[in-house]
Amino acid sequence: MTEVSHQQWGEVSSLGSVDLWVLKSNLLRVEVLTLGAIIRSVCSRGKDGQMKDIVLGYDDLEGYVSDKRYLGAVVGRVANRIAGGCFVVDRKEYQLDINNGPNALHGGLRGFNKAIWLATAVEGGVQLSLTSPDGDQGYPGEVQVSVTYALQGETLTADYQARSTKTTPINLTNHSYFNLAGQGAADIYDHQVSISAQSYLPVDDTSIPTGEIRAVAGTPFDLIEPVLIGPRLKEVPGSGFDHNFCLSFPGDTYAERYAARVHHPASGRVLEVSTSQPGVQFYTANFLDGSMTGKGGARYGKHSSFCLETQNWPDSVNQ
Repeated sequence: MTEVSHQQWGEVSSLGSVDLWVLKSNLLRVEVLTLGAIIRSVCSRGKDGQMKDIVLGYDDLEGYVSDKRYLGAVVGRVANRIAGGCFVVDRKEYQLDINNGPNALHGGLRGFNKAIWLATAVEGGVQLSLTSPDGDQGYPGEVQVSVTYALQGETLTADYQARSTKTTPINLTNHSYFNLAGQGAADIYDHQVSISAQSYLPVDDTSIPTGEIRAVAGTPFDLIEPVLIGPRLKEVPGSGFDHNFCLSFPGDTYAERYAARVHHPASGRVLEVSTSQPGVQFYTANFLDGSMTGKGGARYGKHSSFCLETQNWPDSVNQ
């Protein structure tokens, strides 16, 4: 049985009140905010029997309102990057706000992560819904979107749905940052990762895929067998992993697939990810720099956490 409860958590001027929903099974405790459909915390027991929060976040609402790193949020309309913030749909060109070098990232300057979602209780969880008006952040069509978080035992499911009045790109993901040693731990170098992908997408110097689908074999991106993150980060070009791993390909049957596993031997905690999406962006918090104060006064630095963002391939609207 999963206990579901909620309470008011704060107020955002000009937007309204924000609620905190708690999903609790005998193995996990998950907190969800109606702001940004944010996963605020996931508390899990280690082999020492201690419950620890393994998701980065903030102690108060102001932290999330001013956050620029999408901690725990659902990002959209389009997660990841769109080259030049530009795309063509039905022979019409759309120009989005540029918010990441020369590109558009994670839905725009005021994406889904900054909206207050409407919450309703469902069995074992909460459904959060949002209406994005036609022209929102430059995108065509009114979009009705929802995400349902449901907890059963030690499995947390995120189920996304979207419907639009016009043809429009949609690519939703959750942007939780995990550290299985507990949020606030210094780094993830002692975590082991495996990703069930034979190919990945190389990127240019602005993190847009080059168009090549490259085999992982013989590269630092071969994570099919578990590898220790710390040593492998020294082999990856740039400041760390921020790449799409290809789980399925155009034309493949739409089905849920096992995607990734992260193990923290010291605590015994394991995170396993399955998804019906064709890609997973493995990101090692390369742009956290210690300037953010998180829960319990923790300073979140580079490589202090990882994200496994299940999604469509980046810039797919143009490629």
